[in-house]
Amino acid sequence: MSVITLKNVRLSFPQIWTAKAFNEGQQAKFSANFLLDKDTDKSQIDNLKKEIKKAVTLHFNGDTPKGMKVFLGDGEEKAYDGYENAMYVSASGKNRPTIIDRDRTQLVEEDGKPYAGAYVNAAISIWIMDNKWGKRVNANLVAIQFVKDGETFGSGAVKADEIFDDISSESAEDAADDDFLS
Repeated sequence: MSVITLKNVRLSFPQIWTAKAFNEGQQAKFSANFLLDKDTDKSQIDNLKKEIKKAVTLHFNGDTPKGMKVFLGDGEEKAYDGYENAMYVSASGKNRPTIIDRDRTQLVEEDGKPYAGAYVNAAISIWIMDNKWGKRVNANLVAIQFVKDGETFGSGAVKADEIFDDISSESAEDAADDDFLS
């Protein structure tokens, strides 16, 4: 299948640096969800639906099975930050996706981006599962490009410099005197 690029979408539930098995006995995978606004990303959503239909029609020789699950879902069915008025793409893969910055330089986890809530471009490919476990349309996670910062989903990282006071002028003895139980 060909690669589909999602432009300027929000990243959610990124498991992109280390593969994770979500259930015991499953193979560890890299994964992420990508959020598309139902209003502003309507053309991207329509294109995804067209590509899904094309893949299903081709694989099943025009005879689409009823009730097939697909990687594209309605965010209104989820109670997560950012999912309201959005469609989400759930993608995963055995191989770590290529992750780059705006200038196409490689990113590493220590760079702190992309993160849940950031805007990214995402490359996915569609594949059909048709085996004893069922029939469904899946998305393989290929690559991610950081586009811009967005409001972090969930609790986000703690900013230690905003929590703790600068105590560099205190001596170790002063810190020991802070024990209110002694």
